[in-house]
Amino acid sequence: MALELTAEQRAIANGGSGEGAAMAMRIVAATAELMGAPSLIPIASAHIDGALYHGDSGTLFAERLVDCGARVSVRSTLNVGSLDLAACSANRLPPHEREMARRMMDAYRKLGCEPSWTCAPYQAGHRPAAGTDVAWGESNAVVFCNSVLGARTNRYGDFLDIACAIAGVAPFYGLHRPENRRAEIIFDVSGLNPDFLASESAWPILGSLYGREVGAAIGVVEGIARHPGEDALKAFGAASASAGAVGLFHVAGVTPEAPTVAAALQGQEPRMRLDVTMEMVADSRTRLSTALGANRIDAVAIGSPHLSIEEFERLEVLVAGRRLKVPLYACTGRHALAALDRDGRRAALERCGVVIVADTCVVVTPILPDKKDAVLMTNSGKFAHYAPGNTGYGVIYGSLAECVASAMAGEPVFEAAA
Repeated sequence: MALELTAEQRAIANGGSGEGAAMAMRIVAATAELMGAPSLIPIASAHIDGALYHGDSGTLFAERLVDCGARVSVRSTLNVGSLDLAACSANRLPPHEREMARRMMDAYRKLGCEPSWTCAPYQAGHRPAAGTDVAWGESNAVVFCNSVLGARTNRYGDFLDIACAIAGVAPFYGLHRPENRRAEIIFDVSGLNPDFLASESAWPILGSLYGREVGAAIGVVEGIARHPGEDALKAFGAASASAGAVGLFHVAGVTPEAPTVAAALQGQEPRMRLDVTMEMVADSRTRLSTALGANRIDAVAIGSPHLSIEEFERLEVLVAGRRLKVPLYACTGRHALAALDRDGRRAALERCGVVIVADTCVVVTPILPDKKDAVLMTNSGKFAHYAPGNTGYGVIYGSLAECVASAMAGEPVFEAAA
């Protein structure tokens, strides 16, 4: 099916609104043709993942857009960058990379993007309405937007995200189409221990298992008795999008497009049913660790996706003013940092040995100390997936309580029931 542009879209692509807008429209249109989309659709907002420095070409591309007079035409928040501009933490980027990373972040601000610098924009007030079309980047943000908010986005990659934001349109394909949001797989957790399902650690473990099993398919989770809370759904989505290529999941009775399993399936039969057992859960938890058996840890990292205020409250209760033996890196966005600073809570945590990281995180930029055979403990399924390759640290997965207890002891500490 050939792509059909409106007269207005053709005019923009031909330079009617300036060189920058023309470049963006041509990029979106070329992508739509590659994807077989019949048309472009208006978007309500964007979340931009392309401001993270991966090389000079990304900086030069953003600066070219600025020089061509481009500006975003819809609300556009920014994902993490490579620098902690809030000056909470320091990183080890060499001078050239540091300069180019800062230039990139500056360029995206000049394009009109909001300097939110968070992978959890939905916690910072960017919450598009259910059923609206948006163009979001960053895997956890995408899956949360689709699944928990019920807005519609594909997994927009670097530079296509900003092109959509400038053009104000996106290709009409994939998860923008209602029929493509139908669940095909039932992921049944009704046979699991209720105490486990009620625990914070359940959701990264289940998300990692879900992602490995479904890949890029869409499933519906069955057997959740009550709403687990947004932080739990955030953890599930982030782990599933890291272990697989999940862009949308449903939870029966919880998420907006799944009041029932039948609704999530859009009245059709599933092509597969997976009955999850505690043995499968145990295996999934083990797979999240690469350094089980280590007798020490060098650091703890939490906040991938970025910590919410509610998660900071749980952290404060667990730390309880005690001094940590190893640093605990708590990654968050400016929206949470501002609340912590207002109440003096950030300073209290830092006195205990907590290192607040804002605007970025320890897996995408070199903040962790450069140590041989170092071990990181985390409660994040996403950190567990990416940290070994990105940081060189071995990883041990544990609950938040286990992470704090381990930071106190300087060695892995596990709860008896874990």
